[in-house]
Amino acid sequence: MRLMKLSKACALFLPLTSLLSCSSPQVLDVRPFHLREITAEDGEDPMIVGEQRRRLHGAIGVNEQAQKLGYYYTVLWDDSGSGPGEIVFEYQQGSTGSRVKKLSHRIEAGQSSGRAEFSVTGGEYLRDGKPDRVLAWRCRLIRDGREVASRHSYLWQ
Repeated sequence: MRLMKLSKACALFLPLTSLLSCSSPQVLDVRPFHLREITAEDGEDPMIVGEQRRRLHGAIGVNEQAQKLGYYYTVLWDDSGSGPGEIVFEYQQGSTGSRVKKLSHRIEAGQSSGRAEFSVTGGEYLRDGKPDRVLAWRCRLIRDGREVASRHSYLWQ
């Protein structure tokens, strides 16, 4: 008798939980990476070492490698919009205070998903030989003049 009640309960709740676990994918996803060092430390996570090598690829000398140090942001978007648009990446750094700097990536009409790369490297990152940290950032997906999605760091105001 108990087995019958349990099987009926499972028959009712299993489809319900599977529906709840299905969620729509994010329209906008931002993946930050901070490249601090030219060489990897011993025991570093292999994924981090791989990302570090990918970002430093092509830099021959130490000066070229130093110019690649900084912040990298990979933005993935997936929306149903069909019109032209843009991804706007805004950030604030420690040396510039409340001044907001802006980078953008154009999206062609009909392109419903894709990837954009933004970086704060070179002279924007190294000021007088010292790293200038990105303190806060915000990324927005704009289609046909309206904001479709937005993501931001914890300190963005």
